[in-house]
Amino acid sequence: MAALEPRLRTVGVVLAGGVGQRVGLNTPKQLVKIAGKTILEHTLALFEGAPEVDEIIVMMTPGFTDEVERIVALNGFRKVGKILEGGASRPETTWRALKALGAQECDVLLHDAVRPLLEPRIITECVEALKVYSAVDVAIPSSDTIVVAAPGPRGEIVRDIPERSGLRRGQTPQCFRLSVIREAYERAFADPDFDRRPPTDDCGVVLRYLPDVPIYIVPGSEHNMKVTHPVDVFIADKLFQLAAGTAPEHSPFAYREAMEGRTMVVFGGSYGIGADVVDLAGRHGAEVFSFSRSLNGVRVEDPQAVEDALAHAAKETGRIDYVVNTAGVLHMGKLGEVDDTTIAETVGVNYLGPVNIARAAIGHLRETRGHLLLYTSSSYTRGRADYSLYSSTKAAVVNLTQALADEWAEYGVRVNCVNPERTSTPMRVRAFGEEPAHTLLSPRAVAQTSLDVLISRLTGHVIDVRLDGT
Repeated sequence: MAALEPRLRTVGVVLAGGVGQRVGLNTPKQLVKIAGKTILEHTLALFEGAPEVDEIIVMMTPGFTDEVERIVALNGFRKVGKILEGGASRPETTWRALKALGAQECDVLLHDAVRPLLEPRIITECVEALKVYSAVDVAIPSSDTIVVAAPGPRGEIVRDIPERSGLRRGQTPQCFRLSVIREAYERAFADPDFDRRPPTDDCGVVLRYLPDVPIYIVPGSEHNMKVTHPVDVFIADKLFQLAAGTAPEHSPFAYREAMEGRTMVVFGGSYGIGADVVDLAGRHGAEVFSFSRSLNGVRVEDPQAVEDALAHAAKETGRIDYVVNTAGVLHMGKLGEVDDTTIAETVGVNYLGPVNIARAAIGHLRETRGHLLLYTSSSYTRGRADYSLYSSTKAAVVNLTQALADEWAEYGVRVNCVNPERTSTPMRVRAFGEEPAHTLLSPRAVAQTSLDVLISRLTGHVIDVRLDGT
């Protein structure tokens, strides 16, 4: 074990050289979109936001470096110092990155680009471990029994079943003192057998060629999955929804910085959550325009009225940065029992309203790289027999949010959806009557979360607001 040393410059190397054949694509799998952004964008954002990382190098599939340059410019990733083509194999790609780092000693974090759900905690613990160790791996216990297979007369047979308690599943980043991993690769390339039986990862290179160097293990995470197969894309997308189930917290200064001099338009802002959004945004310096059926006769199911409302706000201030829709109706009753008027109003307000707002808002939001915020209901995950029509329209808003986030990502426009638990709004009182106050969220709490989402960099997410605060 080495003596404790001060922290060196830390470089995150994002290994993005894969093509994506197992995902069923002809383009790199790291360019597949999940939760409104490419996998590579999510991964780069993690390292960009890690205070321990000083610089980022991207090793990209040959022929796609221009796309990475576009992504870096679009997102304003300031730590990305080099974008280089990867090699024909993982060892060759790693070696090209090590050569690009130069002669000055540093700490190197080698991470698979297609692990976009890496927790910031893991980066922090890896950098801390490098103060003591010169090689660090990330791994998790194996919950499955591992069998060692061998050829049999009619296929594979089990040759051995190792004791599971000592087995771990390797992840990334794999982290090293530059001089150590460079020496390991120099010895590897001098070995004529290396190409015939290369290790599966960089820690394997150190283990084979520098066996006296201890490799410390930082606990990984089940969420730190590698997107390899088609089903992984679906799972990763759902995990992103869970990971972003709560809004990020911000300092008081952040609200003023994000709101002052900006224009917000709120539909359904005359009472309830919308009224509190209007009040909070105004207190932080935003110019807020509120439109609703009761306040000024603007119905969200009327596309012309929505377009005119947005045009008015844009004419007054010259810009629109945030568009929020809290308008909604809740009619009780089973689908077979409601009349045509109720169906038309529910679909018109709860679903066509967001569609009309999105269509009218995109032209304004493209100019400011702004944010559209919609609302769903906790009932969207399950149909309720007593208000199935309402639940289905709210589920449609979730799908609309995710689709728009993907569609508008190229414009830098963010789209998110807030999912509050039962909230003490006039709409709910009309439907359910008076309920114990301690069983309901306050509109103010939902509005506060809404502001946190609006000033975040999230897009394509459903943000939960729970009564217990989790």
